[in-house]
Amino acid sequence: MALPPLSVRIRAFGRSRSGRMWAALVLCWILAVLIAAFVVGEAARRDATATLARQAETAAALHAAVLRSELEKHRSLPLALATDPDISDLLKGAPDASARAINLKLEALAVQTRAAAIYVIDASGVTRAASNWRLPTSFVGADYGFRPYFIGAMRNGAAEFFALGTVSGRPGLYLARRIEDPAGRPVGVVVVKVEFDALEAEWRASGEPAYVADPAGVVLITSVPEWRFRTLRPLDAASRRLTLTDQTLGQGALTPLPFSTPDGERPRLIKAPLDGVRRDWMYSQADTATPGWVLHLLTPTRGAIGAAVAAARALTALILTLIFGVAGVLLRRRQQAVARERAAQAARIELERRIAERTQDLSAANAALNRQIEERQAAEAAREVLRDELVQAGKLAALGQIAAGVAHEINQPVAAIRTQAETAAAYLERDQPAKAARPLHQIGEMTARIGAITQELRAFSRKAEATLQPVNLPEAIDGALLLLGGRLKQAGVRLVRDKTVIEADVLGQRFRLEQVIVNLMQNAVESLEGTPEPVVTLTIVRRGTQVDLVIADNGPGVPDEIQSQLFTPFVTSKATGLGLGLVICRDIVAGFGGELTLRPSPSGAVFVVTLKAA
Repeated sequence: MALPPLSVRIRAFGRSRSGRMWAALVLCWILAVLIAAFVVGEAARRDATATLARQAETAAALHAAVLRSELEKHRSLPLALATDPDISDLLKGAPDASARAINLKLEALAVQTRAAAIYVIDASGVTRAASNWRLPTSFVGADYGFRPYFIGAMRNGAAEFFALGTVSGRPGLYLARRIEDPAGRPVGVVVVKVEFDALEAEWRASGEPAYVADPAGVVLITSVPEWRFRTLRPLDAASRRLTLTDQTLGQGALTPLPFSTPDGERPRLIKAPLDGVRRDWMYSQADTATPGWVLHLLTPTRGAIGAAVAAARALTALILTLIFGVAGVLLRRRQQAVARERAAQAARIELERRIAERTQDLSAANAALNRQIEERQAAEAAREVLRDELVQAGKLAALGQIAAGVAHEINQPVAAIRTQAETAAAYLERDQPAKAARPLHQIGEMTARIGAITQELRAFSRKAEATLQPVNLPEAIDGALLLLGGRLKQAGVRLVRDKTVIEADVLGQRFRLEQVIVNLMQNAVESLEGTPEPVVTLTIVRRGTQVDLVIADNGPGVPDEIQSQLFTPFVTSKATGLGLGLVICRDIVAGFGGELTLRPSPSGAVFVVTLKAA
């Protein structure tokens, strides 16, 4: 058999070798894509899971913080009411004790604190006063001596108990405190019921199912109503009987949740049904600072993990495809003739050009971003300077408004000084130096008063330092009144100052705090024009770590149509006002870490400056 020519055999061998090389390259590409996509996908899965876990931990901590804040706000109420002498007199049967007055007080407190109910039980277990005394479901006269919170408070001094209300049927936390007479004998219990409907609605709106379980694993507070009073795990018969004894629950309660709650504090992925659909969630938990209460949170994954894995695998496949594509191009280039080398060179130049363009675009974008950052920083600095200038302008405007009053305050002692000087001169002409000493002494005192007023004016007009320091609030009020005394007299305004609290140091800046007081009192004086017997009242109230300065007047008050926008720039009820005074005051108080608010009042305007105690 004749063999093909040698040239034909060489070309056939080259084609077969080239085919094997291309097959090997494709096989390597497939294997590399599969292995790398699996490895990178798993790494992306771990990273996405860890990120979701951190987000879930943060969300759980936030939910727990909100719950702690709500509980602490209400826990202080029974403690304060337990020491109320009127309640104690009512329980001891004092002849002048008024149950109606106590009912009205509890009713007002319930509205202010948003408590579901506040009521007082005597030592026999009968309710003597309640915030719901007007309602058909009033607790007054009801016997609650069998309730665990009453028994626990009478025995231990305080008790907390979560259960359904025997009258309302609504779940809530009962906070009870024992009331004692001066001899230390228990005379009754004050109870505050806290319902968590608003808090549960907020949790429900977040789209993250949350539930709080007690030490026995019973769900008490939850954004999913059908989970309430179900358990994290099955209870044995003894635990079930004990829990049903302590709470007013039906026999259908205390069944396990439709999913398993993981053990341990570490976040992890679970599957749980909601609205009839079984979904993936990131489970996390947080301590609530209430003994035994643990907040559990289910954060929806929303396909984030699968999307991250798919994106990572797609990107890996794309990169490897590009790499093997380049390798194939190189292999093909080696097999091409010299004539194709120029085309390859042109392709390489084009690729480099595209990379350079992309690099240039990225550099331009980076430069633009840096410029935006610098502009933002400059704008922030300008805003701070503008705010300080507005505060200073507010001071100068206030000085202009009180100048007439200060002039009046100075003119009176100046005239008196002239009179006393003439008197002293007359005594000296008569050679009676002993009698001349008294008018000279009075001249010195009036000169010192003028100096104090002018010194306060100079200090008030200076720019305040940026650092916070302890400030004596009564002294700051004295400084403001030193500037406003003349204007109060000219306007005929009577000043009522409650000096019950004489020591109240707060964090702030002396002269900026005086500016706030001056602005608020000037607003009060202006609003009292045309009011018969105008009065401005100053009161200092200490509340734990906070101090309230209450400035009230008996004028017409703030119009309803601007109350919601009172602290908005350029909103004012004055014909010639700019609407910046209250805005500046609010910013100054916020800089101290405090708050300026308008308190609802049946008559006049009541502004409250809340500051941190030093």
